[in-house]
Amino acid sequence: MSGEIDVSVVIPTFRREKQVQEALASVLAQTGVRLEIIVVDDSPEASARAAVTACGDARVRYVARSNASGGRPALVRNEGAALATGRYLYFLDDDDQMCEGTLQAMVDLLDRHPEAGMAYGCVEPFGEDPDTLQRQRAYFVNARRRALLIGGGAEFRAVMAYSDPVVVCSASMGRRSAFEAVGGFDAGIAVCEDGDLWARIAWNTTCLFLDRIVVRYRTGASSIMHDLTSNDPKLSQSYQRIQEKFRQDAGSLAALFWKFRVRLLRM
Repeated sequence: MSGEIDVSVVIPTFRREKQVQEALASVLAQTGVRLEIIVVDDSPEASARAAVTACGDARVRYVARSNASGGRPALVRNEGAALATGRYLYFLDDDDQMCEGTLQAMVDLLDRHPEAGMAYGCVEPFGEDPDTLQRQRAYFVNARRRALLIGGGAEFRAVMAYSDPVVVCSASMGRRSAFEAVGGFDAGIAVCEDGDLWARIAWNTTCLFLDRIVVRYRTGASSIMHDLTSNDPKLSQSYQRIQEKFRQDAGSLAALFWKFRVRLLRM
């Protein structure tokens, strides 16, 4: 159908008026696809309303949540996804910026591979703190190397459960039908809920890696993930839940096999 929306871009936001305008501008600059943008404001004072509506583009829909999530982005993203009409879903964080041509490249890739439920690409970090930026650049160079080694959905899920993530939410696109089939984001996971979502979609279908930079990822600024320490109980509890779900789906022996495989291969 000529009027069908290709991609619904969901942007959850919380008190980042300037950054969300930059994120919006990067999406509105995309060409070659029919898109809609759903900005879901999680702040109780609806702080982003003026910043979002100022863009004056009919493709942008602003939604102020009636109740704050309490730092649970899964709830906010799920609410945005429930309003989406596109064939594909792209969840862009409010402080990140989509690169030129990202949406068309990812839609073209997934259209060529109807068996795949999701695709993800490379990340270019940016930020003002040079030490953090250097560490993040090295991390994402290694993430690309590891992504090129992943053989399919099962291996992708194992990597996301037992190793460092190879992708961030802002670098991923999924079929809306695949998202709905797995029940969306798991609101019971405090952090890394995006990795769990993409891993479950890849497990049920398969995943594709697009070897090009698709998003500029902000580093050094305060955020739910950046403010975590390695011994934060939210992190360990989240990974325990992700790993337990993998064991339930794969079986204990298969999960053990994948756990040692990804660690042996340093994936």
